Amino acid sequence: MMRRLLRDPLAHFLVAGAAIWAVLAFAGEPVDPAERTILLTKEEQANLVLGFERTMGRPPTDAELDAQIESWVREEVLYREALRLGLDAGDPVVRRRLSTKMDDLAGAEVETARPSEETLTAWLRDHPGRFAEGERFTFSQKYFRSEDALHEALDAAGDANGHTISLPERMTDASYADIKAVFGSQFASQIARMQETSGAQVTSGYGYHLVDIEERVEGRQRPLSEIRDRVEADWRSSTAAARRARAFDLLREAYRIEVE
Repeated sequence: MMRRLLRDPLAHFLVAGAAIWAVLAFAGEPVDPAERTILLTKEEQANLVLGFERTMGRPPTDAELDAQIESWVREEVLYREALRLGLDAGDPVVRRRLSTKMDDLAGAEVETARPSEETLTAWLRDHPGRFAEGERFTFSQKYFRSEDALHEALDAAGDANGHTISLPERMTDASYADIKAVFGSQFASQIARMQETSGAQVTSGYGYHLVDIEERVEGRQRPLSEIRDRVEADWRSSTAAARRARAFDLLREAYRIEVE
């Protein structure tokens, strides 16, 4: 029996947990009993009921709700003990999920907000290129990995030479949706506000660009009443992204980054 226990991964898990508990106690830092309290709030119980209803199409019985609660408690206990053992450290999947959850928290309020007609009217007015039908752009671009590299190229004599990247150097008769699909919404939004120009500095999720707008064909702008859902969805996603960016900037300022 002892040999079976020694080969059991769960036994290893429990032994490791006991060892950490013992070390903390020996060091004079016992685990706070309050931290061992698991509280299932009324709101969390309601979420369990809602999750069951969405899956089964009906409310749970008392026995089924008890089973849901027991499953939740089991998951919470194992989750907390995994954190105590540091099993989240060095795990890229956990790292990405937690960072994504932090990102989502910053934009969560926007997901349920109901923008006013004035807000959407202003959004449509400020971003006409996103919704105009038939609007087309012909442009060329040169890519730079950093803003300093772009400025150095501009300061150098002759034409600025960009860095190599798997992006088209030129797009012809492209719609806003075409540009967004290739370069991302940040780049496309800036292009949509431009008239014919040369040497415009544009940023994207990839880096920095010098853009020449060779031709812009104006499109027809539909009224808000006809495209309200599209405008609201665009407002919601863009506003959430902006809030996530601002939240990260605030958090980032609290850290000193050192790269060896």
